[in-house]
Amino acid sequence: MGAPEARRQAIPAGKEKESKAEKPRRVPVFGPATEPNSLFGEILDWMLAPLLLLWPISIAATHHVANQIADRPYDRVLIENVSTIARLTRLDGDRVVVDLPATMDAQLYGSGDDSEDRLIFQVRGARGELLAGDESLPAPSGENEPVFETVRFRDERLEGEPLRVAYQVHALDVGQRWVIIQVAETRHKREALASQIISGVLLPQFAILPMAVILVWLGLSRGLKPLNRLRAKMAERRPGDLSPINIRRVPEELQPMIRSFNELMARLEENLQAQQRFIADAAHQMRTPLTGLRMQADLAVAEKDPEQLRRSVGQIAQAAERAGHLINQLLTLARAESSHDKIHRFETVDMEALGRDVALDWAMRARAKRVDLGFEGWPYPLPVYGVPLLLRELLNNLLDNAVKYTPEGGHVTLRTRADDAGGPIIVEVEDSGIGVPPEDRERVFERFYRVLGTNADGSGLGLPICREIADLHQAELSLGPGLGNAGTCVTLNIPRLGSLPSGAAQGAGNVDC
Repeated sequence: MGAPEARRQAIPAGKEKESKAEKPRRVPVFGPATEPNSLFGEILDWMLAPLLLLWPISIAATHHVANQIADRPYDRVLIENVSTIARLTRLDGDRVVVDLPATMDAQLYGSGDDSEDRLIFQVRGARGELLAGDESLPAPSGENEPVFETVRFRDERLEGEPLRVAYQVHALDVGQRWVIIQVAETRHKREALASQIISGVLLPQFAILPMAVILVWLGLSRGLKPLNRLRAKMAERRPGDLSPINIRRVPEELQPMIRSFNELMARLEENLQAQQRFIADAAHQMRTPLTGLRMQADLAVAEKDPEQLRRSVGQIAQAAERAGHLINQLLTLARAESSHDKIHRFETVDMEALGRDVALDWAMRARAKRVDLGFEGWPYPLPVYGVPLLLRELLNNLLDNAVKYTPEGGHVTLRTRADDAGGPIIVEVEDSGIGVPPEDRERVFERFYRVLGTNADGSGLGLPICREIADLHQAELSLGPGLGNAGTCVTLNIPRLGSLPSGAAQGAGNVDC
């Protein structure tokens, strides 16, 4: 694919853009401002919330462990009862006999008092028939299958009352005959013992928990004292004191914040110094034109000749125009040095479209001076990330210098292009004017510096303003000779946003400067 051709378009006088005053943009406020949170309250919440959450879990775990502890001694008694019944169970021919003493039988069935636990025993045959004991005690189910000579436990309910049941399979003769022996006990004593254990464990916690809250409160108050000391030191500082805060005695956790704060104070100091420089420069530069205006006005007041009066008024108008231009440049310089977010609102800017618009704006003034102003555009958009107002001011200053220092009959060209797919956007302003000597090409970027031997009016702020705006956009601004080693070519290399369309990376008939 062939490279697209560059087209130098002369800007006709009838197509200059009408300047439109930029309307201030309203910035929507998304939601109400949130109330500041208390650091003390946040830490206290995060410390006490887990404690209050774990306390019910601790109560449940304590209840479970207490029941297990209470079961152990009484389960051993049940094992002994099962073993005793097993020893007293024998075969008498083909009949199974359980020889329980009368005292033991009474003990097993208990007195029936609700305050005492009741023991119930049962002996069943291999086919489930009742051989001795209480028939109401349920037989083991399939999931609680008894094991030979091993005592197992399960929980049952009998007539709505909870029971703890110990059971085993007892062999009467070498695996030929066997019986199932069960001994059950109500849980009154177990529950009483578990309640005592729970009370002994939980009651101290009711005293410990408030003490823990108080200790946490005191600990946080003690731990946040460095913040209070830091706040007091900052409150003692004078309003104009922007010196950095010493971080040697600042807690380690606060040091990154204090470093960031010191950096913020340093940037604020730079802005204040820039404002002071601006005020000093403005006062110095405005003194001369205002003094000239006053003198010319005094001469005009004393003038009697109408022709001479008209000439004096014309000089006053020219001086006022120069003073207004100087004020605008000083304001632009202050805006470029400022770091305020509302001024430096970055967005996507098409440098090709912006260059065409600025060239149209300057068509009438170039024609009035009989300077041929042209624009060499690029056939594709050239997007960059920047501040449209400042980039427009940069191009305006470059064209102002070019038109001002180009004699009648000369030419000025504003050119936008891109060298390759990954390179920067290039903006060039080339003129056939008086040129800048090589030894002065860097010094012209200094404020109020002007090359000797030029007869054009100027304040020496145009190119410094351009350099400030270029630095803000991380761009490079350089000065060189124009075509044929005559005149001046100012080149701006500004980082590109995104990539160009396919085929746009080749050169566009670039003119060497």
